[in-house]
Amino acid sequence: MSKTILISNRLPVTVRKKDDQITFHESIGGLATGLKGYQQKSGSPWIGWAGIADEVLSDDDKQLIDDKLNEKWSCVPVSLTKDDLDKYYYGFSNNTIWPLFHYFLNKTHYDFRTWEAYKRVNNKFFEAVDRIMEADDTVWIHDYQLMLLPQMIRNKYPNAKIGFFLHIPFPSYELFRTLIWREEILRGLLGADLIGFHTYDYVRHFFSTCTRLLGLNRKIHTIIYEDREVHVDAFPMGIDYDFFAGHTTDESQAASFKKMSSMKTILSIDRLDYTKGIPEKIRSFRRLLVRYPQYREKVRFNLIVAPSRVKVDSYKRLRRQITELVSSVNGTYGTVDWMPIWFYFQSFPQEQLISFYRHSDVLLVTPLRDGMNLVAKEYTASRTDLQGMLVISETAGAARELGEAVIVNPYDYNAVAAGIKTALEMPTEEKAARNKIMQERLKRYNIHFWVRTFLETLKQVTSQPDIIAAKNLDQDHSLVVNAYRRAKKRVLFLDYDGTLVGFAQTPELAKPDAELRELLRTLAEDPKNTIVINSGRDKSSLEQWFPESNLHLVSAHGLWVRHPNQKWKMTVPLNNEWKKAIRPILQMNADRMPGSFIEEKEYSLAWHYRLCEPDAIDLWLPTIKANLMNLTSSLNLRILQGKKVLEIKDNRVSKGSVTPLFLRGKHYDFVFGIGDDQTDEDLFASLPKNAFSVKVGIDETRAAYRLKSWHAVRALLRKFAETGKELEAANRL
Repeated sequence: MSKTILISNRLPVTVRKKDDQITFHESIGGLATGLKGYQQKSGSPWIGWAGIADEVLSDDDKQLIDDKLNEKWSCVPVSLTKDDLDKYYYGFSNNTIWPLFHYFLNKTHYDFRTWEAYKRVNNKFFEAVDRIMEADDTVWIHDYQLMLLPQMIRNKYPNAKIGFFLHIPFPSYELFRTLIWREEILRGLLGADLIGFHTYDYVRHFFSTCTRLLGLNRKIHTIIYEDREVHVDAFPMGIDYDFFAGHTTDESQAASFKKMSSMKTILSIDRLDYTKGIPEKIRSFRRLLVRYPQYREKVRFNLIVAPSRVKVDSYKRLRRQITELVSSVNGTYGTVDWMPIWFYFQSFPQEQLISFYRHSDVLLVTPLRDGMNLVAKEYTASRTDLQGMLVISETAGAARELGEAVIVNPYDYNAVAAGIKTALEMPTEEKAARNKIMQERLKRYNIHFWVRTFLETLKQVTSQPDIIAAKNLDQDHSLVVNAYRRAKKRVLFLDYDGTLVGFAQTPELAKPDAELRELLRTLAEDPKNTIVINSGRDKSSLEQWFPESNLHLVSAHGLWVRHPNQKWKMTVPLNNEWKKAIRPILQMNADRMPGSFIEEKEYSLAWHYRLCEPDAIDLWLPTIKANLMNLTSSLNLRILQGKKVLEIKDNRVSKGSVTPLFLRGKHYDFVFGIGDDQTDEDLFASLPKNAFSVKVGIDETRAAYRLKSWHAVRALLRKFAETGKELEAANRL
C-alpha cells in the first residue's frame, strides 16, 4: 500500500545531548504544528535532521535516537556533520539562497564549496528516502534547503507522486538569473509534479523564470518539462485557527499584562534577521513620536526579537544595531515615568505570545520581504474581541490575504508612522468589521485546509491520464531495441534540432558535438542501416556538419535530398517570388520584437523569437500568425509553428513528402522515425503502420511512442549502436 512521506530540513522533534543524556523536544512553529496533526492521523514517516551534529553522538546514541524517533514520532533522522551544517545550511542555504530569494543581492555570497555541500546533503536526504521508498509513494518536500531533491527522487522513482512547497519568496527573474547554479536549481524543482508557493506573485515569478532561462512552454497552471506537465499554484499557508481563538489565558499572565493597560500598546514579534526590517521598524516608531507628539508617554512599544544565528557576525552586528537604536529612542524621548520601547531579546512560549497578542492594540508586522508571516495571522485569530489592529508590510505574503489590515511600505517611515496612528485611532466599529472579515477568512483557510488542499491537488494532478496515448519508452527500451536487433534491413529518420541536440539561443550555436558525430558514424557504418537526417536546416549547414559520405541528408523540411556520394537534388521545383510579399511583414515584426530575427533559407523564411520576452510573445504571436495566414492563404504557402519559430514555406514540401523516396521498393523490416516538432507530424503520418514513430516531448502527437528529451534520444541511439556492435562481434565468432 502506498504511503505519503514528509521531508523537511528539520524534524518536528529536536534532539539534544547534555551530560551524556539524550533528550527529545517537540518543535513548535508553522510547519511542525501544521503537519503534526496530519502525520499523526496518517502515520506518515517524516524525514529530516534532528538538530544535533553527527560528531557529538556515539554509535549507541545514534541507535537510540533512530529507535525513539521512529517508534514515538514516525521520524527518520538524516545525519549531518558540522561541516555539512557550516557549508550546506549556514553556507549555501542561508548565505546564498536566503538573501537572494529575499531580494538582498548585496548579502548573497557564492562559494563553490558550499554548493558542493548543498548537493551532497540533498543526496543524503535522497538516500534516507530511498531506504523507505516504494515506487508509487507520495512525497511532500518542504523548503529551500532541498530544492535538488525532487529531481533526485524522480530519476529513480519516475512514477512517484512528488510535491514541493517553498516557504520563502520566489524572486523575480531579474534576481534569480544572477544565481550561478540557476538551471540546476530549476531542474531540481521541476522533478516535482506539483510546486506550491504562498502567493500568486511567486507563482508568476517562477513561470517567468522557467520560460526565460530554460525556454520552457507554459499553460495556465503548468510548465511543460520534458515528457511531463509540472503543475504550479499558490497555496497560502494557514494557522491552527481554533488553537489561537480558543486558547484560555492563564490568570497570572493576565494580571501581569494588565500593567500595560494604562496606555496604548504596540507589539512586534520577529526572529533576528535582516529581512524582518527591525531597524526600519524602530525608525518608523521614532517618526511616530516626532510627527505625532501627542503619543509621547501614551504609547508603549513591545519589541520582541527571538535570537537566531547569534554566532554569525552579520547577525551580531544586526543585534548591536537594534540595541543602539532602542537606546537612542529611549534616551531621546523617555522620561522618568515612561520608557517608549521595551526590548525583549528572547523567545517566548506560545501561551505567553497569545497573551501579548490579546493585550496589544496594534501588531506591527513590517518585514522588508517575507514569504508569508504567520504571526500576523496568529494575532488576528487571537483577538476574539475584534479590537486589535494589524499594520502589515505590503511585501509580506500574508498581506495578500489580510487586505482589511493597514498595509504600508516598510521603507517609508512616514507611511508606517501614519499607519500606526491610523490603527491606534480606528473607531471600534471599523476595527470589529475589518477583523471579522479577516477572521472568517483565516478560520476557513486554516492549516488543516492548507495540508488537505495541497495533497488533494497533488493526487489530482498525478492521477490524470496521459494527454496522449503514445507509449513512453523512457523506462523500457526493450521493445524497440529487440525489434532493432532482429531486423535485417533498417532505416532511421532522425530530426535534428530538439531531437539529436538541445535548442540553442541561435541556430548557429546548435552544432553537433563530438559524441553525436561518433554515434551517427557508428550507426551509419552498420551495413544493415540507412540513416537519414531529416531536418529543416539549410543544406549548407547539414553538409558542413555531416560530411560523412554514408549519411543521407534531407534539408529544408524535405525540399533537398543528398544521398551518399551524390549531389543535392531538389524534390519539387519551386521559386521565391512569394518572399517579396512576406519578408517585409516578418521584418516589421522582427523590428518591433527585440530579440527576434529572420533566418532566410533558400526556399523558406523563418522568424525566430526564442530570445524575445515571453509576455510580449504571448501578446503579439496570435496577431502575427493571423496576419501571415491571411497573406499566405492564396499563395499555396504553409506556416509551420516550431519551437519558438514560425517558418513559411511552400505547401507541397514537408518532412513526410520525402519518405517514399527512401521506402519505395526497399522492403525495410525496421522503420524508425523520431522528432520533437509539429513539422515532424508529417513524417509520422507518412510512415508505415508497423513503424516505430517516436515523439520527443509531451505535445500531442500521432506518433506511437514518445521519449522525454534529446538526452533520452541519444541514450536510445547508443543502445542501437551497442546492439549493432554485439551482433557484429557475434557474427565474427
